This record gives sequence, C-alpha cells and structure tokens, in this order.
Amino acid sequence: MKADELLKNYAAGVRDFTAVNLSEANLREANLSGAILDRAILDGANLSHANLAQTSLIEADLNGANLSDANLTSSNLAGAILDGAILDGAILDGANLSQADLTVANLIEANLSEAELHEANLNAANLDKADLSGADLTVADLTQANLTNADLNEANLSGANLDGANIEGTILDENG
Repeated sequence: MKADELLKNYAAGVRDFTAVNLSEANLREANLSGAILDRAILDGANLSHANLAQTSLIEADLNGANLSDANLTSSNLAGAILDGAILDGAILDGANLSQADLTVANLIEANLSEAELHEANLNAANLDKADLSGADLTVADLTQANLTNADLNEANLSGANLDGANIEGTILDENG
C-alpha cells in the first residue's frame, strides 16, 4: 500500500491497517490517530510530526523510522522494533513500549512520562534530556544508554540494567 492510499482510506473512516507494508513511506505530518497498525512494516518511514496518539503499533517494524516530534500519546508499541529509530522530541507520555526494541534509538528530549517500558531494550539509546518521570523501566536494558540530564523522578528502575550508562546530571527522586 502506498502512503497516499493509506491516508485516503483513513480519511474515509478505515482504521485497521494491520500488517500493511509502508516501508520507506513519507507520512510526515500525517494524522493517523487511533489507527491499528499492528505488525505493520514501517521501517525507514518518515513519520516526523505525525499524530499517532492512541495508535496501536503492536509488534510493528519501525526500524530506522523518523518519528521526531511525533505525537504517540497513549499509543501501544508493545514488542515494536524501533532499532535506530529517531524519536527526538516525540511525545510518548502514557505509551506502552513493553518489550520494544529501542537499541541505539534517538530519544533526545522525548517525553516518556508515565510510559510503560517494562523489559524494553534501550541498549545504547540516546535519552539525553528525556522526560522519563513516572515511567516503568522494570527489567529494562539501559546498557550503554545516554541518560544525561534525563528526568527519572518517580521512575521504576527495579531490575533495570544500567551497566555503562551515562547518568550525568540525571534527575532522580527529588523527594526520596
């Protein structure tokens, strides 16, 4: 399916695009709020500035996708592949990223407050100045991750692996 066909179908009220192949698609600034894109192939796609709030992207392939400044509020990305994805400035508050692969992903200044990152792979991810306040990072792999100046206030880091992570300037429980 081509990007323009997807947008036309979405505008006509279609929301279920399960397993659609949109590899390398240009969906910059697209409104796909509430769409079902489970197991969709979106590797290398441009979704920058897109509205993906409350979108289901369970086990979607977003390898190397550009999601900078995208709105993913309360979206479900459980088990999604975001290896090398660009999520700089993305809004992921309340999003479910359980067991997602965010290896070497860029999440600079991303909003991940109250996000579910249980068992997520954030190996070598760049979370510089990211807001992870109240996030669930239980058993998450943050090996070699850059958490410089990240906000981890009230985040749950139980069982998380922080080996080699840069935590310089990280904000931890201020009232703890």
